[in-house]
Amino acid sequence: MLTRVDSERREYTILSPFAAKAAESRGRARPETPCSYRTDFQRDRDRIIHSKALRRLWDKTQVFIAPEGDHYRKRLTHTFEVSQISRSIARGLMLNEDLTEAIALGHDLGHTPFGHNGEHFLDERHKEGFKHNEQSLRVVDVLESRGGERGMNLTAEVRDGILGHTGDHMPYTLEGRIVRVSDRIAYINHDIDDAIRAGIISEEDLPSDCVRVLGDSTRGRIDTLVTDMIVSSDERPDISMSEEKWQAMDCLRTYMFEHVYLNPAVKKKEELMEIRHIICSLYDHFLEHPEDITPEYRNMIPDYGTEEMVKDQIAGMTDHYAATTYERIFIPGRRRR
Repeated sequence: MLTRVDSERREYTILSPFAAKAAESRGRARPETPCSYRTDFQRDRDRIIHSKALRRLWDKTQVFIAPEGDHYRKRLTHTFEVSQISRSIARGLMLNEDLTEAIALGHDLGHTPFGHNGEHFLDERHKEGFKHNEQSLRVVDVLESRGGERGMNLTAEVRDGILGHTGDHMPYTLEGRIVRVSDRIAYINHDIDDAIRAGIISEEDLPSDCVRVLGDSTRGRIDTLVTDMIVSSDERPDISMSEEKWQAMDCLRTYMFEHVYLNPAVKKKEELMEIRHIICSLYDHFLEHPEDITPEYRNMIPDYGTEEMVKDQIAGMTDHYAATTYERIFIPGRRRR
């Protein structure tokens, strides 16, 4: 049997000196008896995999709202792709795959329904503002109950990576920094793939200079970027990418904002108005009627306040649940098809 102690010892023999080691973790907020056969990072990954918050990502928008087709990405498939890309880079650099995977699986747990549009409208309505990376940390720290206790009680390294996958906070582990870049590699390339599938753009429309540097297919571009990160970061105490590849990726990101993310054909004005109306109407309703908040969140009002729990309630909804909850409250008797 491979014990936890065996796995921890093996990390010192096979991983890079720059890798985070499970035996050197900064620990958990609440001390726990160690598992007999899993390291703390492996245990964190398993907790996230079995969480309700991860399961809800299957029906949360990535880019396309209610797409007609079975192959468009949702927030859960994005999460899996970030996990795969991150692990490939971590393996190539002999860093800690278990820690990398746990951060990647948890990085978007706090995302709202209806993608970044839902995030924007909730940020607009909630007086304290809203950022999905901060909400992801709140999910694992407070909202996802476990064994009668609030939160998953994850290690400091996983929590740090989740918070730092975007925004100003830079993760202190290389594994967390891998996820930060892998998130961008994943969404740029799979959003290109989905936009081509939807007929919004074609492969030939992409900037020729970017295609020349990165490749003329989604698979090729991801392989180029992953390889470049491994080569550029090898035997270094940081995660980096060559200037040429970074600029080409940033060029593609700019192109996607101009031609896809802000394209009225993708985000129709009437759809955005409907999403804003749903988010704000639900927020105002739950604020006025806290008795309608789900019991597990309502019971936390004495500790965190009504507005905070209203925000948590809405952020945790799937697209479908937000829409049906709105109709149940505001359009009695209407049955969704």
